[in-house]
Amino acid sequence: MAVIKVLELVGVSDQSFEHAVQSALGEASKTVRNISGVDVKGHTAKIQDGRIVEYHADCKFAFRVDS
Repeated sequence: MAVIKVLELVGVSDQSFEHAVQSALGEASKTVRNISGVDVKGHTAKIQDGRIVEYHADCKFAFRVDS
């Protein structure tokens, strides 16, 4: 039987939503092994002077826990 845990992170980027997800994955990968999936729960952005200056992606990463 496998145990799956979920870790929620918010990735931030000044380039794109996709890059924000990659940023969150990069951070999660520093300390978590066996990441098998991501559920992007939502996207938000910071606006300044009528332009998007920061992209945010709320991500939930699933990973198997070794027993």
